[in-house]
Amino acid sequence: MTAGLARDVQRALRAAVRGEVAFDPGARALMTMDASNYRRVPLGVVAPADAEDVAAALAVCRDHGVPVVPRGGGTSIAGQATGIGVVLDFTRHMNRVVAIDADARTARVQPGVVLDDLRGAAAAHGLTFGPDPSTHSRCTLGGMIGNNACGSHSVAWGTTADNVRALDVLTYRGEHARLGGAEADPASAAPDALPARLRDGLRGLADRHLALLRTGFPELPRRISGYALDRLLPEHGRDAARAFTGSEGTLGVLTEATVRLVCPPAARVLAVLGYPDESAAADAAHLLLPRRPLTVEGMAADLVGAAGRSLPRGGAWLFVEVGGDDPDDALARARDLCRTADGSTAHEVVADPARQRALWRIREDAAGTATRMPDGSEAWPGWEDCAVPPARLGGYLREFRALLAEHGLRGAPYGHFGDGCVHVRIDFDLKERAGVARFRRFSEAAADLVVSHGGSLSGEHGDGQARAELLPKMYGPEMIALFSDFKDLWDPDRGLNPGMLVRPGLIDSNLRFAALPPISAGPVDVEFTYPGDRGDFPTAVSRCVGVAKCRTTAAVSGSAGSAVMCPSFRVTGEEKHSTRGRARLLHEMLAGEVIRDGWRSREVRDALDLCLSCKGCRSDCPVEVDMATYKAEFLHHHYRHRPRPRAHYAMGWLPVWLRAAAPLARPLNALVRFRPLARLVKRFGGVADERAIPELASETFTRWWESRALPGGAGTLPDVFRDRESAESEARPDPRRTVVLWPDTFTDHLSPEVGRAAVRVMEAAGLRVLIPPAAVCCGLTWVSTGQLGHAKAVMRRTLDRLAPVLDAGLPLVVLEPSCAAALRTDLPELLGPDEPRAAALAASVRTFAEALERYAPNWTPPRLNRTAVGQTHCHQHAVLGDAADRRLRERAGLTGELTGGCCGLAGNFGFEAGHYEVSVACAEEALLPAVRAAAPGAAVLADGFSCRTQIAQLGDGVTARHLAELLAEGLDGGSGGGPAEEPAEYADEGPDGAPGGGREKEPGGAG
Repeated sequence: MTAGLARDVQRALRAAVRGEVAFDPGARALMTMDASNYRRVPLGVVAPADAEDVAAALAVCRDHGVPVVPRGGGTSIAGQATGIGVVLDFTRHMNRVVAIDADARTARVQPGVVLDDLRGAAAAHGLTFGPDPSTHSRCTLGGMIGNNACGSHSVAWGTTADNVRALDVLTYRGEHARLGGAEADPASAAPDALPARLRDGLRGLADRHLALLRTGFPELPRRISGYALDRLLPEHGRDAARAFTGSEGTLGVLTEATVRLVCPPAARVLAVLGYPDESAAADAAHLLLPRRPLTVEGMAADLVGAAGRSLPRGGAWLFVEVGGDDPDDALARARDLCRTADGSTAHEVVADPARQRALWRIREDAAGTATRMPDGSEAWPGWEDCAVPPARLGGYLREFRALLAEHGLRGAPYGHFGDGCVHVRIDFDLKERAGVARFRRFSEAAADLVVSHGGSLSGEHGDGQARAELLPKMYGPEMIALFSDFKDLWDPDRGLNPGMLVRPGLIDSNLRFAALPPISAGPVDVEFTYPGDRGDFPTAVSRCVGVAKCRTTAAVSGSAGSAVMCPSFRVTGEEKHSTRGRARLLHEMLAGEVIRDGWRSREVRDALDLCLSCKGCRSDCPVEVDMATYKAEFLHHHYRHRPRPRAHYAMGWLPVWLRAAAPLARPLNALVRFRPLARLVKRFGGVADERAIPELASETFTRWWESRALPGGAGTLPDVFRDRESAESEARPDPRRTVVLWPDTFTDHLSPEVGRAAVRVMEAAGLRVLIPPAAVCCGLTWVSTGQLGHAKAVMRRTLDRLAPVLDAGLPLVVLEPSCAAALRTDLPELLGPDEPRAAALAASVRTFAEALERYAPNWTPPRLNRTAVGQTHCHQHAVLGDAADRRLRERAGLTGELTGGCCGLAGNFGFEAGHYEVSVACAEEALLPAVRAAAPGAAVLADGFSCRTQIAQLGDGVTARHLAELLAEGLDGGSGGGPAEEPAEYADEGPDGAPGGGREKEPGGAG
């Protein structure tokens, strides 16, 4: 398609459509991929405002001969949500639940509505939508109808097609059709309201091929491949809506749907049954169906990894959810099912909702976690979701594993065992010609295997480009020809999603990696070492497979498993502000086809501008995409040898400026209280005018430390090691009782009261507290602003100055979570394996709670007996883990859960000009509402300086404090606080003193 055609189409669309029309490189780059292996570059993107906009867009595209691709959440795994024409993005505007009829148990929805939004609206009436793919928090009803999505509850409530009542669609020629109207709307005069040519054509097509339609389709619950033409048979009521569902946008464009709602059971209990291996679990799955379970999900040990330690004994498991009229009824049914389950090695019956959610997260994240093999190598879809009759699943899996081995491939099957549907990601090499050839050979052999078991090439996600070429193996040439006739009846101009289902593209064409520079061109020159990606930046970017967990819009909860990712997307709702969107733009930057100016790309810069560097994606993304690191890398190259934004100089170099300003703290504080001067300072420093400049401490923490009358002698390392050769052994620090408190920039210059409180608490716990021998810095502010060369220099200087700490094996207690996270991850990943001291430093880092739990395990903290509200720091959630903090709060009598999410200030982000509104919106999502709703007398906890500042500036006069401050206050009037006894089994404990359980993070681990 020529540039002239693109201009003409864009101009015509802008004149005809009221929604957004975007033909710029950034908008096109965002839509090149879905969650599949495939990539196609669209001409442009339209976000229609309503059905009239859809009709107008179709008219323009038809006049110019341009294809149209409808798209929802973009989580399709077969490539059908990519296209070369105009993409219709329904998630921006056509995303509402139009109406719910509780009596009829139906809902009218627009195609872009997210499934969880529909389920939330239906829950108010005691109803839900039955099909629930693992992407339920971001997949759309339009996409589910296009793919005939299913989910884990299909054994109880069927596929999407089983729950469709009526569809309003527009053909490429602009004809309106209402399918299935009579069943959904008794007032309708006819079952369907179709144009005459469609009505007569569909009836004639079915009547001419009655025998083929009655014998040509395998009988199984998850037959998703191809068109469901058998539903046009007279005995099936000539159900055009059912035949349309699963057509992958190739027949018409959905503008509204009426769907069935179901009444879920009053109570649910989860039974987890262990089996010796996956085939044994598969053999047993269909035998559980007479018990009428809600789910029968299967997975094996090679998928769940370390999470398997929390499951019953076995090499594979079935997750069987059982419903009941009340909790006792559901519990009894679950226990009865477990007693009669054949071949189970062990089982667990889980009634606690929190434990159920934790277990279901293992299953729901499998679409992402399966993309990485245990050794860190990549695995991909492509043979993603075939289905066989449930009774044949065990035999199929045995042969499938043998087929993998025959082709030298690895994969971890899992899925909907009760329906005979298997998902798997396989370690195809899709970057080299030989690997792509093996991908084709294996796919053809796997298709033959599925067909030999009477199965369907697709059992959930549709055919797209991944399997459509192989459909003749399943259906034969006569049925394939009939599929083409059906497509041409609906879309004679072949303008809707060409290349899908009929006349498909080859399974090994349009692969996403084909556009990237070949490996032979050498690695991309980068600063971070990307240890989890073999040091390769394109491989790191390719971690994002598109499952789009970052597009979840639901508010973060207050549970221990609260999510952080992705705060900027939840605020803006724009794809480019999601982790996936940013990864797509980076991929296209590397490809150089759509985004052609490489590291200088304005599109990538603008998308990363609203990334808060919260690192939430590092833990919440199933494949641990680390956009904060990618942002720092990009900023480093983007501004290399170029002027930077003023905020980079002001806040990136904050440690330097604060050290220089410390002697003048009082007069400087007085000056910035003068508003005209403060406004000038903020403008000069690139700071948002709405922000107040935090006051400098009149006495820094380190100055207080130096002037303090220290008990027991010296408190700095030079004093302790002043004569290391001749020092008496009893004068040397005991690593089991001695900690080195890290005087981070924020604690030292802006909140020294936190450092003083921490010293007091740790000494009350019987610990000897030291500080480093000279000024140290983690380099965080330079990292977050992409000044990586200087960050490295700062980190190396810090390593030099900490040599006595590392030599003595002393732990570093870091009070500021962002600094602790930088030391555990950014420092070793930036300096790399050539600097062994970096790993040693990362391993020595402890949070305040971890230090108390590990080195003073028998200390009793003061009982505060208060409710606590606030927010777990996003870096603590993503990198450090907060299990030790939760245990310490519990021991201190601080009840209540902290929220998830991000405070929105996020270091320099919320201070930078242009970020204020987004920063406030992030805080308003969870943190500020929790603070405002707190009971009188509740303690407001926030260990991060940014979080405390955000609360101080937006929280209506509320003051938040570090946990160390609360405990220090408790020492004055609370019980407890006695010194610690000798720690037991010190050497065998983990970083927070607990051998297992909770959400622990190894020091220096990948997070």
